[in-house]
Amino acid sequence: MKTLIKVDLNASPESQEYLHNRWHPDIPMVAMVKPGDEFRVECIDWTGSQILNDDNAKDVEVVDLSKVHYLSGPIGVEGAEPGDLLVVDILDVGVLEESAWGFTGIFAKTNGGGFLTEHYPDARKACWDFHGIYTSSRHIPKVEFAGVMHPGLIGCLPSKEMLETWNTREKELYDTNPDRVPALAALPYAPTAHMGKMTGDAKDKAAAEGARTVPPREHGGNCDIKNLTKGSKVYFPVYVKDGGLSMGDIHFSQGDGEITFCGAIEMAGYLDLRVSLIKGGVAKYGVVNPIFEPSPLSPEYKRHLIFEGISVDESGKQHYLDPHVSYRMACLNAIEYMKKFGYTGEQAYAILGTAPVEGRISGIVDIPNACATLWLPTEIFDFDIRPNADGPTIKVEPGTDLAVVS
Repeated sequence: MKTLIKVDLNASPESQEYLHNRWHPDIPMVAMVKPGDEFRVECIDWTGSQILNDDNAKDVEVVDLSKVHYLSGPIGVEGAEPGDLLVVDILDVGVLEESAWGFTGIFAKTNGGGFLTEHYPDARKACWDFHGIYTSSRHIPKVEFAGVMHPGLIGCLPSKEMLETWNTREKELYDTNPDRVPALAALPYAPTAHMGKMTGDAKDKAAAEGARTVPPREHGGNCDIKNLTKGSKVYFPVYVKDGGLSMGDIHFSQGDGEITFCGAIEMAGYLDLRVSLIKGGVAKYGVVNPIFEPSPLSPEYKRHLIFEGISVDESGKQHYLDPHVSYRMACLNAIEYMKKFGYTGEQAYAILGTAPVEGRISGIVDIPNACATLWLPTEIFDFDIRPNADGPTIKVEPGTDLAVVS
């Protein structure tokens, strides 16, 4: 497999012109491929090596989120034009040999937060060791599982018009509560923008306009779909000449929702890809957001405990058919359950963010309560976590926990 982009984990991201951390239509292609080509793309971790493999969560507390995500690309595909569909087959996803570890962070409320930031507002970190397809953490005992490796972020460059739409609507949202913590949106921020091969005035202009890579948008982007693993296929709308495919934020494993924000097991890694085109595919199929086909490969966990949540929040307030509230409550219910076996709330929270849990909207029509469910695979534990007549027994020895700030 030809390596199209090779990264240097010992060099700063800003010194590598085949990386960028903003979306903008004018970012130059770093390589060109033809339909039918197969190639490898290496990626650094999403923070650009800001997080260390140690037992101190200070780096998670102070990580500079204005720099993320660092993406490899953009890659041009010969013949790609606006209105086409760029078809990307993910042939393989793997770990870089020189960096066979990953991390999970519970981000501080003051620096990004997470899905349960009101309950867990302080920075925490877990580091993970990789054992082939399996992973375990010194910070979370009695858990091992097979990873579903995937790119958390992949997509094509936006057009000028699409970029303007993104920036306008996100600024309007931000302005409704500009002092909110965490912020309502991550707006363009030129000082830490890395624009690939761009230089001079063109770079400065694009840096001031470039969309941050934090959210998913119409082009794909940071969707964090855990099933987008090797063997899957994605159909991306093309907005600029040559397409401009970029990727990064590779995960060893993740639960649905990536609920701690840095909830997956983040790592440096590689993607093996094959590309092709469907000319005029956007109009032919009415595509607005990317479409994907899942892989035939996934961990075959057969047994789950399924936790329900409804759209009644922690205070007892009723919300009308709100799946966000419902899924939050399902997560909190699962965390409270795992705490009965000796896990701290933070450890349980991290398990839900990293293990291949399934999150589903199970009922969305029965007023006034939406129902969401969280499927926790029981085989990831080295003890029987299912309910029984004798009640729960502490299985996790006191003294282990996620790394704290020190």
